[in-house]
Amino acid sequence: MIAKPKKHNKIFKIFLIITGVLLLLYFILINFLVSAALIPSFMKKLQIFEDITKKCYGEQVQSDDIKEHIKNGAKAYADWLDHVEIRTITRETSDGYKLVASVLPGEEDSHIWVLLLHGYTGWKEAMYPYTYYYSKLGCHAVVPDLRAQGKSEGDYIGMGWTDHFDCQLWIDYILSEDPDADIIIHGQSMGAATALMMSGEKDVSDHIRFIVSDSSYTDAYSMFGEKAWEWFHLPAFPIVDSACLVLKLRGGYDLKKASALEAVKKSHIPTLFIHGDQDAMISVEMSKKLFRCASCEKKLLIIKGAGHAQAQAKDPNGFNGAIHDFIMTYCD
Repeated sequence: MIAKPKKHNKIFKIFLIITGVLLLLYFILINFLVSAALIPSFMKKLQIFEDITKKCYGEQVQSDDIKEHIKNGAKAYADWLDHVEIRTITRETSDGYKLVASVLPGEEDSHIWVLLLHGYTGWKEAMYPYTYYYSKLGCHAVVPDLRAQGKSEGDYIGMGWTDHFDCQLWIDYILSEDPDADIIIHGQSMGAATALMMSGEKDVSDHIRFIVSDSSYTDAYSMFGEKAWEWFHLPAFPIVDSACLVLKLRGGYDLKKASALEAVKKSHIPTLFIHGDQDAMISVEMSKKLFRCASCEKKLLIIKGAGHAQAQAKDPNGFNGAIHDFIMTYCD
């Protein structure tokens, strides 16, 4: 006689099928999240970029003094931009992507250069107002579009990790133009995290005199955990760990390594940490933690009443004055 299949075998097969389907759906979800967070072209198709931009703008402080400071500086900035010479340069990364940057000249006899790094889903032109301030001090400026943003090529936004390697190309460019250069790295948000990650490298250039870290996060892993819930209403665990695995397979880098916190523990480059105490996008506590853990000479400037990357607009004298003091202290 042929034995009839036992009932529990059928149940087990059904269980395997359901489990397989759920795992497939979960894998699709994680791939979607990685694309939605790190591939600008995908974000634009789904209008995620516009939604995030609106949300972030809605969380900014809209006080009268911030609006007034922006308005007062706008005309002088616009006049400067109309007359300044802007050159475009390109460099190719070791993995074959073309990166684009603007070069804005300072005073002819100046050896002070500033590398200005924009934030997540940003572009180089967003850093031009800061370039304007540095130009008044005579500094030359290099302002790149970071990987996969603006006019620079790339498959994935690097969250500071791939970017901190890419930025060596701009350091090399500056030194090819001026072997005696005193270099400032000024980053905002993700650009600030990029600058801090550079500071922790063993072979970091000794021409880098100091770093300005404006509104940095401690590490990309923590940021993804926060934003997974805030933007997509999904729990950090196990979503972020799964996303790290998928990103490593697809993008070739480990999100867990993108840690400004671990970098500053090894840094010897003087660093000015700046953050607004009303930042709803990146908690001011992150800059406080970075400051506490940094092994370099350092200063912490908390601007009361400023939202994300609004420190200069809220308190231009305090913001610009702190940078000027660092230039006078650390640049020849």
